[in-house]
This record gives sequence, C-alpha cells and structure tokens, in this order.
Amino acid sequence: MSGTHFRRVALIGLGLIGSSIAWATRRAGAADEIVGYARSAQTRATARKLGFCHKVVESPAEAVEDADLVIVCVPVGACGAVTAEIAGSLAAGAIVSDVGSVKTSVIAQMAPHLPANVHFVPAHPLAGTEHSGPESGFAELFDSRWCILTPLPDADPHATRRLRSYWEALGARTDEMTAEHHDLVLAVTSHVPHAIAYTMVGVADDLQRVTDSEVIRYSAAGFRDFTRIAASDPTMWRDVFLNNREAVLDILGRFAEELFVVQRAIRTGDGDYLHDYFTRTRAIRRGIIEAGQDTAAPDFGRIHKAEKGRAG
Repeated sequence: MSGTHFRRVALIGLGLIGSSIAWATRRAGAADEIVGYARSAQTRATARKLGFCHKVVESPAEAVEDADLVIVCVPVGACGAVTAEIAGSLAAGAIVSDVGSVKTSVIAQMAPHLPANVHFVPAHPLAGTEHSGPESGFAELFDSRWCILTPLPDADPHATRRLRSYWEALGARTDEMTAEHHDLVLAVTSHVPHAIAYTMVGVADDLQRVTDSEVIRYSAAGFRDFTRIAASDPTMWRDVFLNNREAVLDILGRFAEELFVVQRAIRTGDGDYLHDYFTRTRAIRRGIIEAGQDTAAPDFGRIHKAEKGRAG
C-alpha cells in the first residue's frame, strides 16, 4: 500500500470529526473501506443513513478487525476505555491514532492497553465547528488546517510518515512536536479561549440587570463570537479542561495577570498604554490571516460554503 492509502480505516466515534474524516477519506480515495462504530445506536443508524462509512458495526472490537489504520474519535476522557475494548482485536502492524486535543493524557490512557505489534501515533487535527454529531461532518473540514502528530520517542518512523501522508491527503497541513509542547500550545490557542468564552457567556447569564432578550437582541460581534465558541460540545470540553489541567491553569494565571494590567490602565486612563497594547495584539490577528488560518471577513456564527453543502 502507498503512504497515503489504507486497505481498511476504522473510525471509533462518528461525530463531527469522525464523520468528516470519513467524508475526506472518500474524497481523497485514501482507503478501500471505511468501517465505523459509535456508542449510540441512534448515531450508528444516522451514520448508516448518511453513508459516509462503507459499514457501521455494533462493537468497537468488530470495527477494528483487519484494519490497517484505526482512529479513535471519542472525547478525551473515554480514550482509555475504548482502547482497552479494541486492544485484543487489533491487527498486527496496524497504525492506531486519535484526534484528541490533549496529548499527554491521551497517551497515558491509551499506550498501556496497546499490544507491542501495533504502531501508536497520536494526532490532533486542529479543525472543528461548534456543531456536533454525524450530520455535521463534511469533507472540507481539514482543508488547509493543521494536524499535529505527537509520536512517542520510540515510534516507528515509517508509521509516522504514513499517517502524516494520510492527513495531507485529507487536505491538512501537518507538523510534529512532543505531547507536552502540544498541550501548552493548545492551552494558549484553544483551551483557555474556550474557558474565557464560556465564562463571559456565564457572566451575561448571571447579570440580572441585563435581560435575556437584550443579550440576544443586541449581541455585538464580540459577544456573538463568544457564544459561538461556547456552543461547543460540553462533554468534549469538560474532558479537555480536566485532562490538560496544568497547562490550562498556567495560561489562565498568565491571562489573569494580563487582565489586571489592562484593568489598571482603564482605571487610570492610560490611553497610550491601551493603544500600544491593542496595536501589538492586532498584529497577531493579521498573522493568523496571513498564515491562511482564517479570512478577514467578519463571519463568525455564519455557515460556510462547505457547511452549506453538507447541510443541503
């Protein structure tokens, strides 16, 4: 088999990411067969109806039989239990990966259960929407987004290259780093921003002097963007915060210190400091756009072309 092509890909978990992997794999012609499993009978039924897998089965062990690539697409906190279920059915030489946004915890959960004759290559596609479930997936989700691989020190280089080529075939850019560094980077770029968004929406909910109708009717762009982020899957984010506790608390502490400085500048009327501070931070936004990770369009909360296609 070529580096980008697998005989059988098994997907454990068929929500937004799992279904999008299936659609993208089909688009790329990167597998002869895609077999899927989801814990919920309703999700399995929906997946069968949508047809993004060639076959949807009734157990995770059945899904991984004879698969040369297995991707665990469940919430971070469930990775260990799922791996224990599939361990005895994995084919020799199979590549086992995941999509979790916390890597040190996932490795600690999964690695002890995996037999020595498979290749464990953790990964994290930095892509998603606020929507969840099998109906939410679409083939273009990973286009020009990053997928970070965090191979263990003793990982087989050929297996890592094959997985990297597979994600590139699905449209992603790829990079490699240690699990510890990944978790710190993601605490800055994703985890703490989500914590702040959840908290800000919670503040609005608790502020009795502002009514629910006013919050909804007069939502300006900033608050609207917070609500988009805060609409993400609560189970997934509960697990992320609990499993990346140290990095998240570190960055939250730094955020609190920065917020105090900004608060003091506002209180003392230090307009020069605020202007310089906002000028520096504005450059970060320009860098994100120049790197192709977003557009300058103010389109938070609006459905994208790719999502329109999947929404039908």
